[in-house]
Amino acid sequence: MYKIRVILDTEEDVIRTIVVDHKINLEALHYAIATSFGFDGSEMASFYRSDQDWNQGQEIPLFNMSEAGEGISMQNSFLRKSLPEVNDKLIYVYDFFNMWTFYVEAIEISREELEGLPKTILSVGEMPAEAPNKEFTADTVDNLFDDGFGDEFDSIDDMDLDNF
Repeated sequence: MYKIRVILDTEEDVIRTIVVDHKINLEALHYAIATSFGFDGSEMASFYRSDQDWNQGQEIPLFNMSEAGEGISMQNSFLRKSLPEVNDKLIYVYDFFNMWTFYVEAIEISREELEGLPKTILSVGEMPAEAPNKEFTADTVDNLFDDGFGDEFDSIDDMDLDNF
């Protein structure tokens, strides 16, 4: 049995705690999370491995995207390998058009067998009507491309490139 806390990335608190069997794959977790937040699970989604600071790592897509058919996917990734210890984390993105983003954390793990899983045992907050806007901004760095060549390449239009 895994007790999983799932938090929607939004200003308002929207949290679900779900209990799932410890033997499931990430595809089953995807459907459990989607259902607990009122989705039907039919949109594309991915999990991303994460460190303790929620930095996004390797993608685990819903479907195998490799040509050979042997790539990583939710079907061949299991919960006990993806979240082996309490406090391990994943980032879950549902519906790539709307980018619903969730923080997923294992808060309890046991070998206990329970009936009727998956089950939502805690529901805090209401889902917003629309996904929160995401702002993708880069840190500004002064002179990022200052390589010491000065204005040598500033006016490439003035160069005679016909001979090359």
